[in-house]
Amino acid sequence: MPVDLLASAAFTLLVVLCALIGGLALAEILARHRARAARRQRTAKQRADILLKQWLSPVQRIQYERDGHFEVEGSHSGKRYRIRSERQMNIDELDDYGRRVAVWCFGPERYLPTGDILLAQKIALENDEQAALAIANRGH
Repeated sequence: MPVDLLASAAFTLLVVLCALIGGLALAEILARHRARAARRQRTAKQRADILLKQWLSPVQRIQYERDGHFEVEGSHSGKRYRIRSERQMNIDELDDYGRRVAVWCFGPERYLPTGDILLAQKIALENDEQAALAIANRGH
């Protein structure tokens, strides 16, 4: 009987050690996966920022680098919009004095780096303002 008890305890210990080692291995795999994902996200953000700056006019680039936003002119109405470097509700419609009269938001359904969102908003407002605003959410 003592031999059976000893064998059972050894087996239980072996199972616990295997589970512990497996858990540590899984934790290591998950940590590596998270680190790779974070690197990919940083790279995507850097590439999006570079692309955005390439598409900005010299005046827009100065505004963006100095203030974190830039202005565009709507293709149909000629209204001015300020696109801020934020992910949501980041487009200010401006009056003739540069005051905000409305806030707009439109963008992708899935994750994109902020620079890509800002570039898409810029292109949409400058080329098909009516279609962009037709799908946008409006705030005050």
